[in-house]
Amino acid sequence: MLRYFEQGGGFMWPILIILCLGIAIVIVKGITLAMVGVNAKAFIKKIHEALREGGVDRASEICASTRGPVASIVHAGLLRVDRGIDQVEKAVMNAANIEMAFLERGLIWLSTCTALAPMFGFTGTVWGMIGAFDEIEKANDINPSIVAGGIKVALLTTVFGLIAAMVTQFFFNVFNARINKLVLDMEETSVELIESLIELEKK
Repeated sequence: MLRYFEQGGGFMWPILIILCLGIAIVIVKGITLAMVGVNAKAFIKKIHEALREGGVDRASEICASTRGPVASIVHAGLLRVDRGIDQVEKAVMNAANIEMAFLERGLIWLSTCTALAPMFGFTGTVWGMIGAFDEIEKANDINPSIVAGGIKVALLTTVFGLIAAMVTQFFFNVFNARINKLVLDMEETSVELIESLIELEKK
């Protein structure tokens, strides 16, 4: 692998930098998303019970001790209970937007890595092909070894660029799926919170 890297020429370095940057983003984002996960159904069940037994204060305590976007939006809503259901809904929506921005932070850079890696690879290939044709011109002869060697070096950058793009694209899709699941949990939890508060008001 190291031999192929060296044969690929100067364009292999930006591809390597992009891959390293992408892996760093993947590690940070993976840890972040792993830390904010929560069983939404079990959590909202605890909130329902807390509202029935201890009221809003008890439910707020549970939210404060639970990390993640689901708990954050519920907590934001509970803090506005005294202002009415409409204000609760607005608070939940505002908190959800903030949490969404937090969850998606960094993905644009991962997407950029996915786009740039093959571009550098293709550029390196074109540059290598130009070099191969220069060698043919200097030799004034289409020698198979010159052509094959030049094309091999040129194509190495494309291969490494595509590998880097596949790695970052895979994790980009994984993170998107995870974020979509968290968003769905937030939506379902917010609806159930509003329904619970409406029932509590009736009582």
